[in-house]
Amino acid sequence: MIQHVPAVLTHVVAAAPTGIANDLFDLQMPVLEKVIRTVVIYLGIGVIIRVAGKRLLAQMNSLDLVVVLLLSNVVQNAIIGPDNSLLGGLIGAVVLVGFNAALDHWSMHSPRVAWILSGKATEVVTDGVVDRHALRRLGMTEAELANAVQQQGATTLSEVKRAALEPGGSVTVDLYRDAHAATIADLRRAVDALTAQLQQRPPHTPPLTP
Repeated sequence: MIQHVPAVLTHVVAAAPTGIANDLFDLQMPVLEKVIRTVVIYLGIGVIIRVAGKRLLAQMNSLDLVVVLLLSNVVQNAIIGPDNSLLGGLIGAVVLVGFNAALDHWSMHSPRVAWILSGKATEVVTDGVVDRHALRRLGMTEAELANAVQQQGATTLSEVKRAALEPGGSVTVDLYRDAHAATIADLRRAVDALTAQLQQRPPHTPPLTP
C-alpha cells in the first residue's frame, strides 16, 4: 500500500497545474451569455433602485441596509451562472465598469437619458413649509428630513427657504439670509467695513475755550 503512495503523489502533482488552469481560464458559458447576464442584472438593479426612490440613497435605516447587503448575494448566481472561472469574473467586471461608464457619458450629453436614469430633484420644503405629499411619495419621514436639514446648518424648518432631495440622495438646503451662521470671514469683513467707516470720519475738533 505504501509503495503506491509516491506514484499517487506524482500523479496529483502532474495533474494539479492542468486543473488550476482549467479553473482559472476555462469558461463554462459563452462570452456573449456572460455579457448579456451582466448587463441585464445591472439594468434590473438600476430599475429597482430607481423605483425604490431617492430616500434609499439618502437616509438608509437598518432594514434598507439589510436589503443592500443581501442584494448582491441574491443576484450573484444570475450573473455568474455555472461559471466560476477567474476569466469569467474579469469579463463580468470589465462589462460592468464599461457599461456604467458608457451610460454616464450618454447621460452627460442627453438630459432625457439623465432624467430616465436618475430622475430630478424633488422639493420637500418651500418657505419653511414641508410638502408632506412629496415626503410620502419619497417614503421619507419628517424626522429624517429634519435630521438632514440640521446637518446643513438649519436649526428649525422655519429657517429653510428651500430644501430638495437630489437624484443622488443628497439633500440640498437654501437658508434665509438671516439664518446663515456667521463665519470668521464674515466677521472679518464686518470689522474691516467698520474700520473703514471710522477712518473716513473727520477728526474730532476740540471746543474753543473762551
